[in-house]
Amino acid sequence: MAELNHRQYELLERAVVNGQRIVVYRRGTEYIVVPDRLVVRERREAIEARNPTTGDRLTLFVDELDAIEVVR
Repeated sequence: MAELNHRQYELLERAVVNGQRIVVYRRGTEYIVVPDRLVVRERREAIEARNPTTGDRLTLFVDELDAIEVVR
């Protein structure tokens, strides 16, 4: 997934604002995280997120993601 489409951005931005969990798939691994913000790091779009259970921080680069879903 090189880029998010308009609908995916809208859902992701809503998840950031509302503190909703998202499911992200990267290299065959599933991550359930709470996105804190969207940023540009090293000229790449990234999602700064945290694990809802442990609070550990994680930066996920959008161009490395296989899929993304918002948990409702």
